[in-house]
Amino acid sequence: MDLRLMGFDSPIFQALNHLVDDSDKSTTNAPTQTYVSDARAMASTTADVKEYPNSYVFVIDMPGLKSSKIQVQVEDDNVLVVSGERKREEEKEGAKYVRMERRIGKFMRKFVLPENANMEAISAVCQDGVLTVTVQKLPPPEPKKAKTIEFKVA
Repeated sequence: MDLRLMGFDSPIFQALNHLVDDSDKSTTNAPTQTYVSDARAMASTTADVKEYPNSYVFVIDMPGLKSSKIQVQVEDDNVLVVSGERKREEEKEGAKYVRMERRIGKFMRKFVLPENANMEAISAVCQDGVLTVTVQKLPPPEPKKAKTIEFKVA
């Protein structure tokens, strides 16, 4: 039963329709599990971006992650990807959680780098759960000199 035919076009009814009617799965555009997982990871990873005269600096909170568990990559020639994953600690005998508030799971942020970013000069330092990634800027292009053309007067 399609609820849109009855005049129910709101997103909540569309979601309910998706749950109720499994007969037509080929036409739904539901996001994949990977997309949802990556979206959650990006939404929960805080970052500051600063621009200096010669560089861009990305400061990203990566609480509880060892630097060996953090990856800094460049995808598609201009997308800086910072990711990591914190796993749940193994429970010790006789201990049980009373409250769990610290985030576990995947941490990730993606940043589209500007055209003047030097992809060959990227450095990263992790200290006290804060990752600092520095991307050097390319030098500005030399202004083109005017070309003088000699001509004959007829």
